[in-house]
Formats: sequence, structure tokens, C-alpha cells
Amino acid sequence: MSDVEFNPFGDDAAAGLGHVPDADLTRLTDVTVELTVEVGRTRMSLGETMSLGPGSVVTLDRLADKPVDLLVNGRPIARGEVVVIDEQFGLRITEVVGAERAPSAPVPFTPELAAGDAIAALPEAA
Repeated sequence: MSDVEFNPFGDDAAAGLGHVPDADLTRLTDVTVELTVEVGRTRMSLGETMSLGPGSVVTLDRLADKPVDLLVNGRPIARGEVVVIDEQFGLRITEVVGAERAPSAPVPFTPELAAGDAIAALPEAA
């Protein structure tokens, strides 16, 4: 078995932990994803589902005046209003999911503190 060598990360890599520069995201601009607009959901028995036919109405869990969800590969990323443009449905985005949260900075690791010292150092413990 041969020895394995690890190259140390520079200070820039450690400082940017969890942060991806915008320049690195440009490689992803040609990736194709599936967008879905979810109007609502419901649950019913298999018997009820099998009895559905032309003219059946399925009641969904969302009120008509509430925004619908925009999903990318099944994950919600935005909400908005359904609009009709030249006989096609569209979505006017009114809210981006998670946009109100500021990105959190990484918590620095300080190996000098023992577990008890770290708890005592928290402001709530004072």
C-alpha cells in the first residue's frame, strides 16, 4: 500500500467554507432542470381515485386566492400567481423561497476550548 499525501487547504479555502463564488456557478447555466407549478394536493382512497372520470372534480388543499408553488426538480424555490398569456398558463413570481434569510457565516472552530469552556463562553450561559 502506498502512502497518501494530502495537500493542505489555504486560508482562502477555510475562510470561504460553505460559500461558492458566483464565478463558479457560471458552469451550471446550461444544466437543464424540470420546473413544475404545483396548484395543490389532496389525498383520497384508491377506490375514490379509480372512480374518477370525465367531469369529476377533485378538491385540492389550496384556496383559490393563495399563491401556487414553483418547484425545481421537486423542490420548492418560489411562489406566485397563475397568469394567462396568449392562451398559455404562466406564473408571475411573487416570492422566492428562502430569500428573506441572510446566508450564515461559518462558525470558527477553536480547538483550544474544552467542551465545558465552550458552553460557559456562550452569552446565554452567563
